[in-house]
Amino acid sequence: MAKYGKWISGGLGWVLFGPLGGVLGFAIGSIFDSVETKVYTGESSRNGFLVSLLVLASAIMKADGKVLKSELDYIKAYFLKNFGVDAARESMILLRDILKQSVPLKDVCVQIKDNVDYHSRLQLLHFLFGIAQADGVISAEELRLLSDIAGYMSLTTADFESIKAMFIPNTDKYYTILEVAPTATNEEIKKAYRQMAVKYHPDKVGHLGEDVRLAAEQKFKMVNEAYEKIKKERGFN
Repeated sequence: MAKYGKWISGGLGWVLFGPLGGVLGFAIGSIFDSVETKVYTGESSRNGFLVSLLVLASAIMKADGKVLKSELDYIKAYFLKNFGVDAARESMILLRDILKQSVPLKDVCVQIKDNVDYHSRLQLLHFLFGIAQADGVISAEELRLLSDIAGYMSLTTADFESIKAMFIPNTDKYYTILEVAPTATNEEIKKAYRQMAVKYHPDKVGHLGEDVRLAAEQKFKMVNEAYEKIKKERGFN
């Protein structure tokens, strides 16, 4: 049990139990058996969020039967930009061993659903779409897996389609992001924007740490962009 001490003191809490704990058991043991490292510490919710992201990312990376260097480089760069040098280094060590494991996807997602708030689950999905697109295209296998993850985490179909439209454009992209039909009235669009602005506001994931909140601004900007595009197209203020 001693080799898990730093993770527990780092605040992983609920992550060390259930299916996530099963996936991490080998990886954590490997880390402490092979290298002297300081595992990232901080709020338990933040650590749980980052570990959940890594475990789900491993499933996305293996969705098409191969792990690409572009995906590994994307995740490393993403963690470096959003979470800092230490988190990037430690996350890549952990991801290396998680990739060797078979992830019980549904069980893992249910555990995340039961322990992570809805707004943070939306942010997880947004991150996962970015990882899937790291090689320039989201494959059919990756999209199917992303849909499964959203369903297992009890995200609504409308929210899934909204985030999907941020990465896979369609003719009604901006309406899909705001979760309204192209036939919606101007007042309905204004109301939808206000609701989406609240749902996707970066402060909703502020409890996960300032770096996660800043990373969430990309999704918030896309909501604002969609609204501005529709306003310009329709000519209303």
